[in-house]
Amino acid sequence: MSLAKSPSLPVISLRVAAALLGGYAFTWGFSALLITVQMHVGIAYGDALQLAMLLAFLVYLATVCWAFAAASLARVWLVLAGGGATMTVLAWLLMPALG
Repeated sequence: MSLAKSPSLPVISLRVAAALLGGYAFTWGFSALLITVQMHVGIAYGDALQLAMLLAFLVYLATVCWAFAAASLARVWLVLAGGGATMTVLAWLLMPALG
């Protein structure tokens, strides 16, 4: 009977950090981009904010779960931090089109 090697403390710490910080960054970017796109389509800010915040709970839950389930820690960081930054920049670039 062979036992799987348990991950070391630094690896666990990096996954926790990816789940908390990377998940937050990804959710922030998702929410910002979703609000911006909805406003661009003509939805009122309050309605866009409410929908984005409702979906943000699900997105954050999914990112936290995925951070621990994914095989590659580097991919987790790349997708969560990189995706969050990309979506935030896209929202920032689209914002002047609303004015």
